[in-house]
Amino acid sequence: MKVAIGSDHGGFTLKEEIKLLLAAADIEYQDFGTHSDDSVDYPDFARPVSEAVAKGEYDRGILICGTGIGMSITANKVPGIRASLCHDCFSAKATREHNDANILCMGERVVGRGLALEITRLWLSTEFLGGRHQRRLDKITALEGGQQ
Repeated sequence: MKVAIGSDHGGFTLKEEIKLLLAAADIEYQDFGTHSDDSVDYPDFARPVSEAVAKGEYDRGILICGTGIGMSITANKVPGIRASLCHDCFSAKATREHNDANILCMGERVVGRGLALEITRLWLSTEFLGGRHQRRLDKITALEGGQQ
């Protein structure tokens, strides 16, 4: 698995912790920035991560800002992206099983370090169930393409 990861200044510290988790699990990743806690604009990092995942260059992405909201809004503007804001383990598992989410968004100011790492582990290890859930994803894809 290859993971694209990015954050703004509000998610920088948590991003660095998640990179350690990825490295320890031997998961290949690319850090798209930011590389400090200096103030930056979250769309400047959400967009390249989302585009790289949408193109298939990375299997999944992780985006972190202060709340996770700005990252998820931005990521979901990219066709083919199903970004999910998760601050609990149930949602992290469900969004992979039911929605085949390809980007995990979290808020450093919302979720603590320990829980964020557990959410990340669970989200990375959970597979899409397919079946009736695929029919729903097909409808989302049609909506993205302007079809009814």
